[in-house]
Amino acid sequence: MTADAPTARRRSWRTLDTAAGGLALDLGLYSVSALFAAITASTSTLLPHRAWGAVAATGYLVATLAVLVQLVVRRRNPRLVGLPARWAVTGFAWVTTALLPVLWQSVERANGRTDRAQEEVLVVEQAGIRLLDHGTPYLGRDAIAALPPGEQLLGYTPYQPGMAMFGLPRALVDTWWTDARVWFAVGTALALALAVVTLRAAPATLGGDRRREDAALLRGVQAATVLPICALTLATGGDDLPVLALCLLALALAAAGRPGRAGLAVGLAGALKLFAWPIALVLIVWGLTRRAGARVAAGAIGLPVVALVPALLVDRDALTENVLRFPLGHGLVTSPAQSPFPGHLIATALPGGRLIAAALLVVAGAAIAVRLARRPPGTAAASALICGYGLLAAIALMPSTRFGYLLYPLALLVWAPALHRPEPAPTTPTPEHLPGRTTSA
Repeated sequence: MTADAPTARRRSWRTLDTAAGGLALDLGLYSVSALFAAITASTSTLLPHRAWGAVAATGYLVATLAVLVQLVVRRRNPRLVGLPARWAVTGFAWVTTALLPVLWQSVERANGRTDRAQEEVLVVEQAGIRLLDHGTPYLGRDAIAALPPGEQLLGYTPYQPGMAMFGLPRALVDTWWTDARVWFAVGTALALALAVVTLRAAPATLGGDRRREDAALLRGVQAATVLPICALTLATGGDDLPVLALCLLALALAAAGRPGRAGLAVGLAGALKLFAWPIALVLIVWGLTRRAGARVAAGAIGLPVVALVPALLVDRDALTENVLRFPLGHGLVTSPAQSPFPGHLIATALPGGRLIAAALLVVAGAAIAVRLARRPPGTAAASALICGYGLLAAIALMPSTRFGYLLYPLALLVWAPALHRPEPAPTTPTPEHLPGRTTSA
């Protein structure tokens, strides 16, 4: 690959992204999404997914028609169609394809429908009840073994302790607005709003085009909201969306030159789910290039540790069973996360395949670690790209994974162009700040 290859890719993406003032890609996004939602509504074997598709298809279709109108108006007078109109359509699309299905399914579930939530919603709500009653969201191995065989999977809570907070409202009141998805949506909206405000308040890139930066920010928000993989996940399960939104907020704060707050944001995400921990590691390395590694690490490591302490003190074995043994395939039941990615295919089709897949995953992790040590990311945008490609490799190689996990790398990679802001100049790396990196490098 030549040195100009990354530049060529950026130019190709910019050409596609800016065609017809960004409306061409908007049209493709909403029209393809409408088709996907319609197919989901008619063919999915998962009833919550079918219910999402029936509502979301209409929302995407109306958004598609709105973009077509904008294209017609733009041909006559380009000044009449700008970013505010595109933001309005994006907001409408998110409300109708994600938030409305969340409320619809929550109300139907409260009225007695038992097929209006995926298993993770029930797991998080039960974790909230256990946290309130027993001080820990986790059941021990013996308690899980005592459950009927068909319920043992739901006895596991393979999340960090903070995720149980979204289940607390249901532990207090049993009604539609205490559905965990409602609070996932609230947390996601708040984190994304803070990320947008943070980037909008940051100065424009020196010599840069503020309009182009705002357009990149809009595209990043679309990737985290109206992209079907995100809208569907929020409406039917939802636990990944607040984690993703907090990670995007952390990167936005890094781009704005606020390393301490970036660490707090990614630390909150890490207190919810392990997927945020690699992003925390990359941001700590980014902080080291600015003599702010300790400030990032204080929140990025401190908050997850603080969240783990109560569960560790109440029942250490239950914590280990849920957050370590079960995800590693050593629980009483196996995870249903079995999307046909390379890691899963290797693990199931080859003798000793699980060990081979695990070894490949370790090799990929080691390669990323070497990349971070030799060329630490100097900007938030570079950090987002490393996180995006790294998680993409991890998801592809994990023996047990879900197609829905792709929302993380997709959103991170599209978010990266929105992070180009004039951050404070990095300090010169030294051996004491970057172990393993020599001054002659």
